[in-house]
Amino acid sequence: MQSITLQPVGHVVGGRAEAVDDDWDAEQAVIRIDGTRLGPDTLAGLDDFSHLEVVFQFHLVDPSKITTSARHPRDNPDWPKVGIFAQRGKNRPNLLGVSRCRLVAVEGLNIHVRGLDAIDGSPVLDVKPYMAEFGPQGETAQPEWATELMRAYY
Repeated sequence: MQSITLQPVGHVVGGRAEAVDDDWDAEQAVIRIDGTRLGPDTLAGLDDFSHLEVVFQFHLVDPSKITTSARHPRDNPDWPKVGIFAQRGKNRPNLLGVSRCRLVAVEGLNIHVRGLDAIDGSPVLDVKPYMAEFGPQGETAQPEWATELMRAYY
């Protein structure tokens, strides 16, 4: 398989310093776009949206902690063992996170957000406006353990 090289479009500034689960909606942070490569025009019209999808890297994960086998989410033995692609944990093969968050404001190259579950310093690989039409079509389903896990996440 060929490798892919990505250059961050920016970094998360502020918010949490550590990836502690739950209560992410209380967090406010800034996505600071890299002004050496990108100009303010890259954000033109973004402030017309209420929410964003942000792709970022779990940059502080120790590579020896990457999980490829089934495990209990959050090490909770009451939940079934599931593979890393059946959960959203940070110890994943490519260390990529995807988060939906509220857009608070755009000021120059700074995107102010709330509820972004990335930590201070996280490299941001992409920012996309959330559009309802890109949401799931039809009914969605998930196991009860996932609903329980997410109960206090935001």
